[in-house]
Amino acid sequence: MGLCVNGAVPSEATKKDENLKRGNWGNQIEFVLTSVGYAVGLGNVWRFPYLCYRNGGGAFMFPYFIMLIFCGIPLFFMELSFGQFASQGCLGVWRVSPIFKGVGYGMMVVSTYIGIYYNVVICIAFYYFFASMNRVLPWTYCNNLWNTNNCAGVLSPNSSASFNLSSQQNLLNLTLGLNQTLKRTSPSEEYWRRHVLKISEDIGDFGEVQLPLLGCLGVSWLVVFLCLIRGVKSSGKVVYFTATFPYVVLTILFIRGITLEGAINGILYYLTPQWDKILHAKVWGDAASQIFYSLGCAWGGLITMASYNKFHNNCYRDSIIISITNCATSVYAGFVIFSILGFMATHLGVDVSEVADHGPGLAFVAYPEALTLLPISPLWSILFFFMLILLGLGTQFCLLETLVTAIVDEIGSDWIIRWKTLVTLGVAIIGFLLGIPLTTRAGIYWLLLMDNYAASFSLVIISCIMCIAVMYIYGHRNYFKDIEMMLGFPPPLFFQICWRFISPAIIFFILIFTVIQYRPIKYNDYIYPDWALTIGFLMALSSVICIPLYAIFKIWHSEGDTFLQKLKNAVKPSKDWGPALLEHRTGRYAQMSSSNCENNPEAQPLNPEKMKDDLSLTIPGSNGQAHTQDSKV
Repeated sequence: MGLCVNGAVPSEATKKDENLKRGNWGNQIEFVLTSVGYAVGLGNVWRFPYLCYRNGGGAFMFPYFIMLIFCGIPLFFMELSFGQFASQGCLGVWRVSPIFKGVGYGMMVVSTYIGIYYNVVICIAFYYFFASMNRVLPWTYCNNLWNTNNCAGVLSPNSSASFNLSSQQNLLNLTLGLNQTLKRTSPSEEYWRRHVLKISEDIGDFGEVQLPLLGCLGVSWLVVFLCLIRGVKSSGKVVYFTATFPYVVLTILFIRGITLEGAINGILYYLTPQWDKILHAKVWGDAASQIFYSLGCAWGGLITMASYNKFHNNCYRDSIIISITNCATSVYAGFVIFSILGFMATHLGVDVSEVADHGPGLAFVAYPEALTLLPISPLWSILFFFMLILLGLGTQFCLLETLVTAIVDEIGSDWIIRWKTLVTLGVAIIGFLLGIPLTTRAGIYWLLLMDNYAASFSLVIISCIMCIAVMYIYGHRNYFKDIEMMLGFPPPLFFQICWRFISPAIIFFILIFTVIQYRPIKYNDYIYPDWALTIGFLMALSSVICIPLYAIFKIWHSEGDTFLQKLKNAVKPSKDWGPALLEHRTGRYAQMSSSNCENNPEAQPLNPEKMKDDLSLTIPGSNGQAHTQDSKV
């Protein structure tokens, strides 16, 4: 093929898809942008800044980047190389050791849970985005039908301008109210709880479906489906906008934020190092957990996205670029968030910690309230929520593609590949239907329950087992040779040591830390009942339980007369493990190529004459990829 080991394209001919059956990214920029959009999500904006100021400000950066170097980047590189080498999704890659295919099913379960509630968060961002298209933001004042007597706004509804704090008496009364610990609720909080959510008193009290949220949920799923209608061929073009425009918005909000009075107080609160906290185990645990969850390890998305790379792409370089971009975005977002919160705290006459929040509380209560203090507040609100929508969509694209790719790869027939668009539509419809309960009055309780349990310690267990399976069951020497065959050089010694010893140890530390630090979930003052917590644990176990269940199933159906023979056959790589295309099956994979060629029509050498014949016998499929008229071709 003449491909360079660094993924460069020396000639026009090589720009065509290597894998005619599955397709490839249009170019390498599409893969990098998609992976950045996948890794950079809502957590970078609403979780990292909060963790940073709570764990010692600038001092938190030290353990954060230590964990990035020794755990984040190595795990990211492992998953990218794993998917790229086999050109398979999170199920197909486990031909490397079929007994561990349950890990792939566990990844699918996790991606399903996250995909359901993540799109509900996006739909709420859509709701706020549309609500911001008014001359006055609806959560600015306390004179609305949904407001209570406890509501105390910063602005007076009689103000002639959107930013008028000249009434010192009103401000003094508000400050006194805050300092005397009277139960003050902001207009933005009452808008969130009493108008958007219409929240019920208990997780079991579903009430009616909120039709505006249901409509926004439909819009969210429709956008995701349309962007994935042709698989990576269409989503690869969309990410040019969805992965880059959030940085434009962040920069606009950053420039606006640092020009405000009191912004420096917020930034200092965010960054001032408290070096004594660096000795606390909790700080290191939070740093490791944030790196692990932020990069999207063990969701199956990294393996899936990398499986559409060309075989010789330099995924080592990509993993470093994407990981560092993700973490730099988190730090940058902290400046954007805390400059505005510092401005708000200054005008309220309170400490920054009084207005700082995380999660939905930051995105839909604290930050929107701060935006009401700015001139032309609807403009900044529209930009902020549009940024949240794009950040969420970038992750949601990969979650849906992970599920679709796993299904299509597992079935593998020409029909399912030709009609991949219908599979995408089916998964989107099911996701929409499963998300409807989250748009009821009890929806926020269930959303937070899924967020805290469905994708918590189960991800850590899945990632730990994956490291053990690849490094110790398949064998680190075999895997290092595979990477050398693919990239042209073995993984650097640092990564070899991390994969075998350091990263699994850190993952185990995260698991222990998660167990020790466990506290039953609560939402504000609401304490979840035991039956709801039981459901949460069952959701967490539902992904992990796939691993032993499939292992038992595989051993039972493996060849052999004794248990040890069955176990040995279940553990060793299957005959079709290795590069997907015959031209890449060299070395120890060459001897298996002749038998695989008969079973895999795509495992053919793509020499010029063959390319001409193939191209003349292909027709475009509904997902925009080329499919052969005769499966024997």
